[in-house]
Amino acid sequence: MAVAFRYPRRVQFHETDLAGIAHFSWYFRYMEEAEHALWRSLGMSVAPTDGAVGFPRVAASCDFKAPLRFEEEFEVVIQVEAVGRRSIRYACTLEKGAQIVAVGSMTSASVTRTADGRVTAVDLPEAIAARLR
Repeated sequence: MAVAFRYPRRVQFHETDLAGIAHFSWYFRYMEEAEHALWRSLGMSVAPTDGAVGFPRVAASCDFKAPLRFEEEFEVVIQVEAVGRRSIRYACTLEKGAQIVAVGSMTSASVTRTADGRVTAVDLPEAIAARLR
């Protein structure tokens, strides 16, 4: 996907600490919300109803540049950085106007559950890979 998907957000009170600053853990949630919104914009869901394949996170990182405070509006800019045979990697930037608040990445694996309950990696379904490219 060459075009970045923009997901607008506002910091909620319950996401902040006593100083009114968004807790660092929420930055990961913001990135994940943007991922889900991206998939919905493409007519898909990261949790298909048939349950044939799932997409657990296998890596995530976030470099914090500036705080977000209660009621501040910002955007998560997410882009599919790579679609591999069995994984998807995203690049994320949290922006408050022209200011970069954080830069992160996430990688998800394509998995299925076997008959005996084990989770195993599988090739990314082509229909999904094609939409994400």
